[in-house]
Amino acid sequence: MGIWKQIAEYLYIKKRDPNEPRTQWMKYMHGMNRISLIMFLVAVLIILFKLVILPLLK
Repeated sequence: MGIWKQIAEYLYIKKRDPNEPRTQWMKYMHGMNRISLIMFLVAVLIILFKLVILPLLK
């Protein structure tokens, strides 16, 4: 599985492969990965806001 395909599935942009086996541990792993990816994107947005938007407003 490619990294972009996996990220698209985590962010609900692309549907999962129905033939892929689903186990309870895979659900946990994908859930943790989804949470960490969303937290990373929020942190990047906050950093960009502090470095780009706030200096423009002053």
